[in-house]
Amino acid sequence: MTNLPDQAEAASPVEMDIRLIMDFLPHRYPFLLVDRVTRIEPGVFIEAYKCVSFNEPFFLGHFPGLPVMPGVLIVEAMAQAGGLMVLADKGKDFARESVFLFTGMENVRLRKPVLPGDRLELRCELTRQKMRIWKMHGTAHVDGALAAEGELSAAIVPREAMP
Repeated sequence: MTNLPDQAEAASPVEMDIRLIMDFLPHRYPFLLVDRVTRIEPGVFIEAYKCVSFNEPFFLGHFPGLPVMPGVLIVEAMAQAGGLMVLADKGKDFARESVFLFTGMENVRLRKPVLPGDRLELRCELTRQKMRIWKMHGTAHVDGALAAEGELSAAIVPREAMP
């Protein structure tokens, strides 16, 4: 496992384990939806995954006897991966002082149900960045089949500016 330096070089792909992911994202259980980053070029693209377990709290009600991962959480997992891609480019100190807020989604399509035992493969690619707004294309696959895709946008806000 390669450790990501404080200021990552965009040209060198690296991996991130859960401890390093938690250095960059403020999310915690049960809302941290990225387990591992398998490949990242900070500020360009990211490949990561979430292991979907029957023990996830949302399966209690979605749906009893027919557990299906909610589509909004699949999209949230893609957004968290995108946040890691951007924040890894900025460094740990910047990530601690900022929040990467999901601001929108367009053309989202849910193609395949995600079930307990699936490994949700996430990929986000930066498509545009202007000022404090990042736009990216996200996909989620299970066993090579497209489960979800969409255009996501987010903004970086200083933590001190949060209410």
